[in-house]
Amino acid sequence: MNRSAVCDRPDPAAFGQQNAVLAALAGVDDPEYPGVSIVELGLLEAVRVDGPRVEVDLVPTFSGCPALAFIAADAEAAVRAVDGVDDVTVRFVSTPVWGPERIAPGARVRIAADFAVAVAVPGRPTSCPVCGAAALVEESMFGPVRCRSIRRCRACGERIETIR
Repeated sequence: MNRSAVCDRPDPAAFGQQNAVLAALAGVDDPEYPGVSIVELGLLEAVRVDGPRVEVDLVPTFSGCPALAFIAADAEAAVRAVDGVDDVTVRFVSTPVWGPERIAPGARVRIAADFAVAVAVPGRPTSCPVCGAAALVEESMFGPVRCRSIRRCRACGERIETIR
């Protein structure tokens, strides 16, 4: 789970409910990457449980992402299905700003293997998801969506979409 997910009420009864809510959110896949949850992508910022009321704060990859409405609806439906939850509010927050370093290491591997998309984490070499070489050079900072750029692998020659 995202280590920044918090519960504002630290009583023991709330922990069970929060764990159930976190488990439900971990089952919500990102629409762009089926099999990779919004929690693994680092979108989950906070969860507040107050009895039957739950508030979920999510960090968008970028404010104009066309999938935000789908993500919010899926997250709300998942949390609403948790026993004892009657009211759910899902909101996107502007801080902190999302970055690819929020993506869980296992999700980075699956995104590369399943979707041939590289994840560019600042300060770390970005490997080609096709051949594995750390030989990607930026061709265009503009990819098919705002959170991706296009790089070319010097080793295998492939053009690679890169989450940035």
